Amino acid sequence: MRTDLIRRTVLTVAGVAATAGGIAGPAVAAQAAPAERAAVSVQAERRPAGERQLDVRYEAQPNFFYCGPAAARNALSVQGKDIDVDTMAKEMGTTEAGTDSINDITPVLNKETGKADAYRSVEIRTNKADDKQTDTLRADIVRTVDNGRAVVANIAGTTTDTDGVSHSFEGGHYISVVGYRDNGHTVKIADSANPDQASYWITVDHLADWIATRGYATS
Repeated sequence: MRTDLIRRTVLTVAGVAATAGGIAGPAVAAQAAPAERAAVSVQAERRPAGERQLDVRYEAQPNFFYCGPAAARNALSVQGKDIDVDTMAKEMGTTEAGTDSINDITPVLNKETGKADAYRSVEIRTNKADDKQTDTLRADIVRTVDNGRAVVANIAGTTTDTDGVSHSFEGGHYISVVGYRDNGHTVKIADSANPDQASYWITVDHLADWIATRGYATS
């Protein structure tokens, strides 16, 4: 089934079995204690060579189908927001089949940001991103992060990060993009699936192909 804009995206049981294994246990254990949930700066930190990162108050997803709400929660944490993932899931219509599309996440990001047009959905319809789509994604990430916000992306398939580690979500998944370097040619991911791989860097080219056939929420 598809939405009008972007293909239905779910993190299926089969996808989890093939990729992340049993993540519910460590995900619960990895959630931050209340004492650790100090207020964070919503200002992006400027670093040399076109690098900027946001402060993320990371939490792993509590089960295999909450990747959408968890990615949105991690994204909103850079703005100092602390929203319960169960509340997020209800607002997004998340079920054990997952969250249908980025279109279900964008309105929640806008609501919690406090601006109706803070985020918009962008799709990459093709099976592989072309140069124009990749350049657009890079510009969107740089602008969004510079505005003190994180991008939420719906991805599927397998990619490799800059350390050579593979990340595979054949059934679909949601992640947050929380920083960039090299003027946006390399981007930082906050991934709720596995607290042992909570963050990593990938090239924007790999990210664009990872998003292909799906979409992302950006300023």
